[in-house]
Amino acid sequence: MSELPGLATPDERAAALHAAVHGLRETDPMASASVAFLPWQRNSALAIVAVAIVCAVFFPMPTLIAVMAVCTLGYAAVMVDRVMIFARGMARDAILTVDDETARAVPESALPPYTILVPAYGEPEVVGDLIAALNGIDYPRDKMQALLLLEEDDDPTIEAARRAGIGTAGSEHITIVLVPAADPRTKPKACNYGLHAATGDIVTIYDAEDIPDPLQLRRVVAAFRTLPRSVVCIQAKLAFHNPRQNLLTAWFTMDYGLWFSFLLPGLMRSSAPIPLGGTSNHFRRNVLTAIGAWDPYNVTEDADLGVRIAARGYSTAVIDSITLEEANPDAINWIRQRSRWYKGYLQSWLVHARRPLALWRKIGPASFLRFTLILAGTPIIACLNLVFWFVTLSWVLGQPDVIERMFPAVVYFPALIALVLGNAATVYMNLVACRENGRPDLLVTCLTSPLYWLLMAIAATKGCWQLIRNPSYWEKTFHGLGTATETNDEPPPEAAQ
Repeated sequence: MSELPGLATPDERAAALHAAVHGLRETDPMASASVAFLPWQRNSALAIVAVAIVCAVFFPMPTLIAVMAVCTLGYAAVMVDRVMIFARGMARDAILTVDDETARAVPESALPPYTILVPAYGEPEVVGDLIAALNGIDYPRDKMQALLLLEEDDDPTIEAARRAGIGTAGSEHITIVLVPAADPRTKPKACNYGLHAATGDIVTIYDAEDIPDPLQLRRVVAAFRTLPRSVVCIQAKLAFHNPRQNLLTAWFTMDYGLWFSFLLPGLMRSSAPIPLGGTSNHFRRNVLTAIGAWDPYNVTEDADLGVRIAARGYSTAVIDSITLEEANPDAINWIRQRSRWYKGYLQSWLVHARRPLALWRKIGPASFLRFTLILAGTPIIACLNLVFWFVTLSWVLGQPDVIERMFPAVVYFPALIALVLGNAATVYMNLVACRENGRPDLLVTCLTSPLYWLLMAIAATKGCWQLIRNPSYWEKTFHGLGTATETNDEPPPEAAQ
């Protein structure tokens, strides 16, 4: 490992580690997820639960009806908002497009220094593919700094990286940075540490298994040259290289196609905070550092950072450049990953809802409502699905009187509309996304997506429980499970850039 600016001496490394772990919570404690619940949040939640229990004991049926009505209203709000975002994302100018010619037209002298952060932990099996992907990026080597961020006690990955020839001829632009072993063991802590060694004006993150569009850095530079200075982050699209490995990877591909091709661009057009993806987001480094970089205690540091960018008056754009990842082919592994995402969404909402009036004034009422519906609504609705599916199944099988009484007409008909139209709208949006993304092979996948929602509900319930028990625990997602079949897959037409 060569010496790097900012990490050359033991004192500099110790200072970088302290800043990586404690920087945000020392400079802006209210923005840090190191404390999951503030006292007023915890006490408010307990008070609501206590009132609900008391009402359920003394007024059981009115309480059940009120709960069903509130849940139905939440379902309807989330669905209507999702359809509105999707409609905005359908516009041709909802996503930035930089063609190959424009990307290559930027002279090398005008290309800024670029830093790529690649955090990896326990992933020796993907290091070789990572080196190939980084070497395939079309950017001047003397202006591209790639930092492979490895935990210092992760001997298998360190050894695999050294065997792969990092730092040798042809890979001089890639450097191993050993992150001191310290809690929390999270990706954002590693990125914060690596940021102290960054020399680029623009910083991006790739996961170890990523295969980015070779022209992605050039496209981002060209986009930044035309965008206002208020745009400080550009999010690239994510897709998968193993969509046909099994039904789960097909569902995951369908899910990502809708999110990155339509919902994120729709959010960009609405000026609402954009929950960033965990990879391929490109930042102006000076602004990233000024707003506190990543929160090491937040398990979806990307979503949190997207809200913080908006709260500081900046904005994010989405660019039509694809990074291929590996879709989880194993259901248990997928639930581990998705439960962390759901937990992090709620965690981020709790952090930014600590000062609700201040955030309301900064981003506006419409964006505040949308922020709540996405970050809090998405996991909560997924959890409630288990309850409502059980209620529906009970009614179909036995038609118990208690369920009929729970749904008087004023609640029943809105709930029925939410059930029928909400599910139909979700399937329809997935079908449109797959058609527009050139994936007609995912038709059956879209039609069977309700089974995928069951996995989502299980993951959301697990994530909510873990938020209470172990909020900052980073549940590791294992990669390299799709390498046996990925070579048999053709990338979708839009990924062939």
